[in-house]
Amino acid sequence: MRNNLAKLFENTVNKYADKICVVDKDEQLTFSVLRERGRRIATYILQTKYGEKNKPIAVFLPKCKEVYEINIACIYSGNIFMNLDVKTPMARIHNIIDLIQPGLIVTNHQYIDIIQNENVGVDVVCIEELLNTELYPDDTLLMKRQKEMIDTDPLCIINTSGSTGTPKGVVLNHRSFFDFLDWSVETFGFDGSEKIGALSPVVFDIYDYEFCLMIAKGSTIVLLDNGLAMFPAKLLTYMQEQEINFIFWVPSIMVNIANMDLLSKISLNSLRTVWFAGEVFPTKQFNYWKKQLPQTVFANLYGPIEITLDCTYYIVDREFDDSEPLPIGYACENTDVLLLNEDDELCKDGEIGEICVRGTSLAMGYYNNPQKTDQAFVQNPLNKSYPELIYRTGDLAFVNGRKEIVFKGRKDSLIKHMGYRIELGEIEHVLIDSLGIVKYACVVYQYEKKAITLFYEKENSVTEVEIRKALAKVFPKYMIPTVYYCMEELPRNTNGKIDRLMLSKKVNEG
Repeated sequence: MRNNLAKLFENTVNKYADKICVVDKDEQLTFSVLRERGRRIATYILQTKYGEKNKPIAVFLPKCKEVYEINIACIYSGNIFMNLDVKTPMARIHNIIDLIQPGLIVTNHQYIDIIQNENVGVDVVCIEELLNTELYPDDTLLMKRQKEMIDTDPLCIINTSGSTGTPKGVVLNHRSFFDFLDWSVETFGFDGSEKIGALSPVVFDIYDYEFCLMIAKGSTIVLLDNGLAMFPAKLLTYMQEQEINFIFWVPSIMVNIANMDLLSKISLNSLRTVWFAGEVFPTKQFNYWKKQLPQTVFANLYGPIEITLDCTYYIVDREFDDSEPLPIGYACENTDVLLLNEDDELCKDGEIGEICVRGTSLAMGYYNNPQKTDQAFVQNPLNKSYPELIYRTGDLAFVNGRKEIVFKGRKDSLIKHMGYRIELGEIEHVLIDSLGIVKYACVVYQYEKKAITLFYEKENSVTEVEIRKALAKVFPKYMIPTVYYCMEELPRNTNGKIDRLMLSKKVNEG
């Protein structure tokens, strides 16, 4: 019976003990070594006060092989891994830790002083110290914990933007990953021969899928330095050298590669499968990729973090004009996608409605946040007979004449930008309430230019540079507005509220 990923990983190690599972620059990790190190760290967790089942354990590290060692240890110990972004301002890290209250933070020598100096109120341990001690796996203890685990136990927490200034911790369980793995393996024929070009940060759900595919099928993950995104030619050259055959990327970097015409200069003949998700891929730049890589299968995936990985997919199997949007396609197997209109009725073909999802893929909710959970995960309005939850995404779509789902945009102020889910209200909240820099502000998104845009009232001498500097102390770079409009007075509705719709139309319709 498949009831946890630790059991699945054991089967994989038995088949591929000496195969390389992670390539980290000049270092390599085999499946047997990953298992041994993971079980040692898990034994430490179980033998100490941190051994409580289903307790979050935070990882404060950049993308490196040690993240995989700690994450697999969390699985073996029956706990929840939560990866943190070391580039995130510490004020935001504080907010996450205060909300989630992890039992332990694991880091390394390079970052331990950074996190300890912040007095986050959680014990911190260094992975080097754990692995350098005479700590041996306790087989009895590990087997006992594995037998206690069930498939609805949480696997990981992914933090996403929240409207009050504190990120929400999305909880995903083992069963939902089994479900998505089954679908992806059956649909795309993944068999362990995948050499994955891993570009996404460890805080992305894309990272979690790549990690789980490695666990389930014995695929190899090649870590691509995030810094190489600034030098796409070097990135492609490294991929060529490593013979990468599968990537799962956010489209932003792919657009840059297309605009620079790099694929005509650097051949990626090994690349056989390309997934993209997280934001709209402009069709003109997609067509460039498709033309340059005719041997490659391309798939457009869609799904918020609250749905384990993605809930729809479209394998691009026909030609598209540059101005024609790519569909997000069809529901993944064992997932039901409902398009509901304002009356909570199923939309007719061509009618725009909110994307709502039901099925095993749904997240368990938001950690330590029942109010937000109850707002997003609600009773299916089409079912009056028994309890059944759906997740309301806030995204809009319609079904075209080919029965394909086509994405239309956001219902509210929640956006996807550079692959990150961002609540625009969080930026406003920090500007007005936390920092007090401006009295009135409105943040909207320019979808064509992919720009977070700030409108604010000119009531003091604050400058754009000062606003940028203040926000940089609180937010990661991807959340800081890139376009600023200073106005004498922001437009208001008849009820006195800032007219967000008018401002949004201003930047999106010219």
